[in-house]
Amino acid sequence: MATFLLDGRTIQDHYPGIGRYAFNLARALAVTCPEHRVRMLLDPHAYNSRFDLVTLTAQPNVETIPVRARVFSPAEQRMGRNPALLFNARVWHSPYYALPLTLPIPAVVTLADLTPLVLPEEMPNPSKRMLYRVLNLAAARRANAVLTFSNASRFDLERLLGIPPEKIFVIPLAADSIFQPARAADIENVRVALNLPPQYALYVGSNKPHKNLARLIQAWTAVQAEAVLVIAGVWDPRYPQAKQLVAQWGLQERVLFRHNIAENLLPTLISGARLFVFPSVHEGFGLPPLEAMACGTPVVCSHASSLPEVIGDAAMVFDPFNPQDIANTCAQVLDNANARFQMRAKSLYQAKHFSWERTARETMNVYQHVSGVL
Repeated sequence: MATFLLDGRTIQDHYPGIGRYAFNLARALAVTCPEHRVRMLLDPHAYNSRFDLVTLTAQPNVETIPVRARVFSPAEQRMGRNPALLFNARVWHSPYYALPLTLPIPAVVTLADLTPLVLPEEMPNPSKRMLYRVLNLAAARRANAVLTFSNASRFDLERLLGIPPEKIFVIPLAADSIFQPARAADIENVRVALNLPPQYALYVGSNKPHKNLARLIQAWTAVQAEAVLVIAGVWDPRYPQAKQLVAQWGLQERVLFRHNIAENLLPTLISGARLFVFPSVHEGFGLPPLEAMACGTPVVCSHASSLPEVIGDAAMVFDPFNPQDIANTCAQVLDNANARFQMRAKSLYQAKHFSWERTARETMNVYQHVSGVL
């Protein structure tokens, strides 16, 4: 039995996307590869309302170790020289670009995307953007292997950081098993609890610039349908433009904001939507559309970066820079019950191409590749 160390300090509310990846990967590794041990580093002081760590600690081949080192702190670098953490470990895997650079064992780092380098407006401060580049580059150079989630991200890593292609492994994500079609009674209960009308289109994600919410809201002014647009997910107060536009254009009854939806309610909220819309101009993978497809909800999304790799032919696509195209595509689905029925079947089929078992096995293959463990 070999021990592989997975840095799980991002399993907390502050890192909803990377945290979900680290949590689901750890759980899948434990179940899929019972012949090996997963050593998890966790921050006991981090606020975590999303991830049930009990399901990890209950696995007999999972060892959890509390660490006080914050992400990107000097103490993080000292972790790489801590004998107690490294004892018998064959590989250190950082699911984020926060990697101890003086590790004496092989390292794997996951670089999900380089959005601030592709879209500078995502990180408008030049100094912070330079630091972001330096940290990603340092992690990539130290690592023996770099994981990413899509071929689009692989291309960005090669082009923007100069990472050799043979060092990059594309391993797609998957929807959590909780994402499946919900019962009508449960949908009604969640709809009432969140004060939503019977007909709604749904976006789930953050409000960062690359999510393109301003153009989505502009597009919604041209959608002639009874359905309202619901914008749900983690809200970052640094980017208030979406709410400002709704107030400026008097759309308070047509565009509703619902933040910090509990994880266990998300599948039901998604299942109740007439369509799921995802207008991002750049994504390292695009997990929300996959989660929506796993719920059988028709998806319309942009044809940018990695998203076509995720949706296949199951969704309708639009130009994310053209609000009228976004509006036309949404209306085409909202107004056509037959199209929604066909898209539902395609969505459920497409979602089955992705699984956390596959993600875990392909990740374990990389661990074994860099460590020589068979």
